[in-house]
Amino acid sequence: MVERQIRRRGVFDPLVLRAVEHVPRHEFVPAALQPRAYEDAPLPIGGGQTISQPYIVAAMTAALHLQSSDRVLDVGTGCGYQAAVLSRIVASVYSVELRQDLALAATQRLASLGFSNVHVHCGDGTLGLPEFAPFDAILVAAAAPSIPQPLLDQLAEAGRLILPVGPSDHQQLILVLRHAAHFDTTALEPCQFVPLIGQHGWRESSS
Repeated sequence: MVERQIRRRGVFDPLVLRAVEHVPRHEFVPAALQPRAYEDAPLPIGGGQTISQPYIVAAMTAALHLQSSDRVLDVGTGCGYQAAVLSRIVASVYSVELRQDLALAATQRLASLGFSNVHVHCGDGTLGLPEFAPFDAILVAAAAPSIPQPLLDQLAEAGRLILPVGPSDHQQLILVLRHAAHFDTTALEPCQFVPLIGQHGWRESSS
C-alpha cells in the first residue's frame, strides 16, 4: 500500500510513510471489510461515515509538515485511523467527533491498540477544542462550506490547517498557514469527503 498507492503518487515524507506503514489499517474498518482494508479507496464505517483513502490520509498529513513536538487537532475522528497516523509523528493529538457512538468506539479502539497520545472528545468539530488550543496543526477530515473561523483562531503562530472545502460534488483541499493575524491559503487537489456537520459547517440534512 505504502509503495504503490502513496510513495508513487508523490508523498515522500519519511515520517508520514513510516507512520502509515506502522498503523494497522485493517483494525479500523468493520470486520466484513477487513480484506479490503488496504485498497486504494475510502471504505464505509457505518452511519454514512467513511475511513479515508490511504493516499489522501498520507497526502493531508504530509502537507502539514509536522514536527515531533507538535500538538495537533484532528476534526472528524470517525474510526480513529487518521488520528492514529498523526499520533505516530507528533507529541499529542486532540481529536473531536460529532457522533457519540463513533467517538466512544474510536476511544476504545485507539486505547486497545496502544495509541496513548490521542485524546478523543465528542462535540462539534467546527468549533474546535478551544480549551486545548493553540494547535500547531489542524486536520479536518470532512468537507466544510468554508473555513470555520474558530479553527483559524485556534492555530498557533506559524500553524497549519488543512481541510476539504466545497459541496459534495466539488471539493478541494485547502492548506492554510498562519502568520500572526494573517492567513495564507493555497488550493491543493480535488477530493471527496463526507460533509462537515456543525455550527460552522453544513446542516445535518445537507448532502
